[in-house]
Amino acid sequence: MKTVHPLSELKPGEGGVIARIEGSVLRLRLMERGLLPGERVQTLKRAPLGDPIELALDGFRLSIRKQEAERIFVVREEESK
Repeated sequence: MKTVHPLSELKPGEGGVIARIEGSVLRLRLMERGLLPGERVQTLKRAPLGDPIELALDGFRLSIRKQEAERIFVVREEESK
């Protein structure tokens, strides 16, 4: 069984596939930015205090707040295979 984890738990260099996004307003805003269920995402780096988090997805980079990353659930790459 595949386990979902909040995106905020991934360390820099780790990636996964987006399983779901919680929160209707947040979900719409993030989906407009390209964060869609089924998309592969990788954590690139974090600010010194952990906020914001820089992500790589579909050929571009995106920074989101830790609060937002806590509501995005992913299946880690090693578990998605």
